[in-house]
Amino acid sequence: MNQYDLNLILNPNLGAEQVQIEKDYIENALKNAGAEISNLDDLGNRRLAYPVAKDREGYYLMYTIKASGNPEKDIASSLRLRDNVRRVLVVKDRPEWKTKKA
Repeated sequence: MNQYDLNLILNPNLGAEQVQIEKDYIENALKNAGAEISNLDDLGNRRLAYPVAKDREGYYLMYTIKASGNPEKDIASSLRLRDNVRRVLVVKDRPEWKTKKA
């Protein structure tokens, strides 16, 4: 299994209950795809560099997951169908990015 970063931007106008519903759906989608969640960073509302769907802010969720196969195809495609999900990005975690160069 490879490690990936799954970054999501949700609608910034969601209430706490709606955000929890989206998190539960995301976790279920990851489990159904055979992925394991290692870490979740809930950054909350942040300003975007450019408007997305006429919103200048977005609710950021950053997952660290372990998955096999192609998570971009399996996981991201199903998450993009959600109305409250604005952006989905899946990036393969590479160990050489974390080494410090002297």
